[in-house]
Amino acid sequence: MGIFETDRLTLRELVVGRDEDFILDLLNTEGFLKFIGDRGVRDLAGARDYIANGPGKSYVENGFGLWAVELTASGERIGLCGLVRRDGLDHPDIGYAFLPAHEGQGYAVEAAGGTLAHARSHLGLKTLCAVTTPENAASRRVLEKIGLTYRGLITLPGRDDESTYYETVD
Repeated sequence: MGIFETDRLTLRELVVGRDEDFILDLLNTEGFLKFIGDRGVRDLAGARDYIANGPGKSYVENGFGLWAVELTASGERIGLCGLVRRDGLDHPDIGYAFLPAHEGQGYAVEAAGGTLAHARSHLGLKTLCAVTTPENAASRRVLEKIGLTYRGLITLPGRDDESTYYETVD
């Protein structure tokens, strides 16, 4: 059972004992490391810890987090998408990442758009935001396609580099 479904995708909570192999792969892809950052996950134990203390903790504390994105037809895990509470941001942040084999097929727009709709209709969240690196043009296009508006550059706590900041407009 998922959190929600779109035309092609099911988004569900990550589960320790089920998803660590997938998380290990995803968090060590070139794109994740370049555009999102190194989470230091190098083995299955690290992936279990990431799930339990990252998304798993967020599900309990916030009622949302990063969710596994699966192809509904096959159940294949292809990425992450969901909401994150980040230091330095006043609103939940829409985040996503996909395995390289599944990039460029519209899955990020579908999953992020579904997350935005779910956040508003089921979680009662009016304002959402998103951040990405200025050079990540593909991610910026996704945010614009789902209706977020570029608001400028910000520097998040603990970071030296600037991020592009997007926000929903009601």
